[in-house]
Amino acid sequence: MATLLHLDSALFPQGSASREITAAFVRAWQDQHPDGTVIYRDLAATPLPHLDFAAVSAGVENELRAELAAELEAADAVLIGAPMYNFTIPSTLKAWLDQVIIVGHNAGTPDGPVAGTPVTVVASRGGSYAPGTPREDFEFVQNYLEKVFTGMLGATVDFIVPEMTLARSKPEMAQFIPLADASKTKALDEAAEKGKTLAARFAA
Repeated sequence: MATLLHLDSALFPQGSASREITAAFVRAWQDQHPDGTVIYRDLAATPLPHLDFAAVSAGVENELRAELAAELEAADAVLIGAPMYNFTIPSTLKAWLDQVIIVGHNAGTPDGPVAGTPVTVVASRGGSYAPGTPREDFEFVQNYLEKVFTGMLGATVDFIVPEMTLARSKPEMAQFIPLADASKTKALDEAAEKGKTLAARFAA
């Protein structure tokens, strides 16, 4: 049976674009592979502690770090909801990364236990930071996560990027509502297709 590790980090339990889209991925995964396993962590509802000296020194001997690393290493695929907060990832997701990345155990070696694992990141954002936009150089979600997962863990990363998610709640962004709706529809379709495809791949 295939295992999916699903992490959400959006602060809002309702009305979150990243949560809605990760949920579409999970539904497709479970429809395709109902006997599979989904390990779920809501990092906003149950935040992890920041990494400290004792945990770093203990490495895999630290109970929490060992648990988190085992979840990641057992996953055939990883799904992460990573909304943009202040141009980067939520601090709760950063805390998870700091805890789970253990150099010499699962990071820093080309053939580590996470190497080749497909990671899908739903990188939602209230505006647009795409190439060619005025705030292109403010984008520190995709750039950062791509380097962390590929460069440190040897995983592969795909991004689903719903943009302009604040268009319907901010009057000054009303002109972007059609773009926002189109971006969300595209993201939902991509999530469903990706969830189905990965589940079929690992269930075979």
